[in-house]
Amino acid sequence: MKYTIDKGCHSAYSLRFHYVCCVKYRRKVLKPEVTEHLKEVNINIAGRFGVQIIEQETDMDHIRIIFASKPAVQLSKFINTLKSTSARLIFRDYPEIKKQLWGGSFWSPSYFLSTVGEVKLEDVKRYVQSQGNA
Repeated sequence: MKYTIDKGCHSAYSLRFHYVCCVKYRRKVLKPEVTEHLKEVNINIAGRFGVQIIEQETDMDHIRIIFASKPAVQLSKFINTLKSTSARLIFRDYPEIKKQLWGGSFWSPSYFLSTVGEVKLEDVKRYVQSQGNA
């Protein structure tokens, strides 16, 4: 299996994440035209942070994104920017959605974020354990 390694000036890393965020009240407002707009907004924001979106897809009430990051990226700031900017632009460009989401929030305040590995945790543990003095 090929392991994808990114490189910085003095580092090598592989940081991949799976992010899920739901629309407030799980309202089914992510119709195709809104989804396309949302994906473009997300790509623009990611570019400003030096983050690469690998995949992103929506259901009617949530979005899932797989992205690659650099070690210097502050993930909470990146995600908060994704949520706040996309919400503001969707409300601006699709004002009818605001009527379904009272209170001024587009996204639920919570989200899911996990690392995505290319190697199983058990394999890494076994490798580290094998590095002891023999």
